Amino acid sequence: MFRLATVLFLSMISTALAQTNRIELKRGDLTGTNMEIIIAVLEVPPGSSIEQHTHPGEEAVYVLDGASLQFPDGKELARPSGQAGINVRDVPHAGYKVVGDKPLKLLTVHIVDKGKPMTVPAK
Repeated sequence: MFRLATVLFLSMISTALAQTNRIELKRGDLTGTNMEIIIAVLEVPPGSSIEQHTHPGEEAVYVLDGASLQFPDGKELARPSGQAGINVRDVPHAGYKVVGDKPLKLLTVHIVDKGKPMTVPAK
């Protein structure tokens, strides 16, 4: 049962990020804790979406190459290069589609519970 649930979960994550390209740059333990740090670059091409999700920890984001985002309600938002943000533990975020002709490229730093999935679909 656990294996089936794991396969289904990984399939959902893969589908949500199918059009994106995440390159993990470095992973290591956070000293004195049961957490790990994961540094990655995420590129989302135009027309691709990032489903709403959470993390079992914190995520810091820095926009390397900005783009325009569109949310399900039709609202559009510019995410300019040089913008930074922090997504806190277990709070849903994302849920947008990259629109226009430029990909969105992010540098992400996750500090998450060790042994848990880095990304969890929002409920």
